[in-house]
Amino acid sequence: MKKTSISLYVFQVFKCLIYVLLTANIFFFYQEESLAVKSTFSQGISITDIIQGFAATLDTAAWVMLLFLFELNTSEYLKRLNSLNNAFIAKNFIRIFSYGLICYAFFGYLLKYILLINIEPFFIEDVCSLVDQGYYLIENLDEYPLMTASNCLALSNNPLFVLSGQAILGTKSDWQAIQNLGLVDIINSGTWILIVMIIELEVLFGSKLLTTRLKFLNLKILKTILYLILFSAAAFWGFKGDFLDFWDAFLWLVAFFFIELNLLKIGQPQTN
Repeated sequence: MKKTSISLYVFQVFKCLIYVLLTANIFFFYQEESLAVKSTFSQGISITDIIQGFAATLDTAAWVMLLFLFELNTSEYLKRLNSLNNAFIAKNFIRIFSYGLICYAFFGYLLKYILLINIEPFFIEDVCSLVDQGYYLIENLDEYPLMTASNCLALSNNPLFVLSGQAILGTKSDWQAIQNLGLVDIINSGTWILIVMIIELEVLFGSKLLTTRLKFLNLKILKTILYLILFSAAAFWGFKGDFLDFWDAFLWLVAFFFIELNLLKIGQPQTN
């Protein structure tokens, strides 16, 4: 087997591994958010609140479907499958469903942020007296451990704030930290939406044709700026210790690097 063939095989295996890891993240986000909603929606979560409680899970699921759709549209190895009539119908159904869910998830991140900034002062002389009364502490954006005799000491002698209507306590700096994480979620989600809009244009018109139609806008520069924003968001999550968000962001950047390579290889992508 030639070295070029071996390298190509290894590259394809690595790409598949990245896609599998991204698919697995759907489960990990669901697991994390399932624990969080027990605290943020202590009275029970309704159907209308699902997008707030499971925004990352739904968002990741929609993006995974869209990722496979982009791979189908741009990969030179899937040209034959891409030309089938049934594939055309399935692709457009997935496209509409995925974009609807992604926009819905963006709205969910926004609602979640609004929920997190709705805090109010909480006055009590001995915070540890609340142990075994169903109060939770802030650990991370989706992690709110139950208050115990040991972890309550971290809140002693500090001004406390409580999430309105819920039993989650934290200091001002604790709440500010998770509010910042929530804001980064909004920025990250919105930035990805802009990037896929550009990619959809490239798939629809082809990169060269698109340049002639949109001379007033350098989409390569714009896309580079957007990717830098996404990289900054990933670095922020890594610095703040939110490993799952950092890991997920890193995998998505790698995955869309593959999509960008596909676009470069085929020159002028075709669409159905």
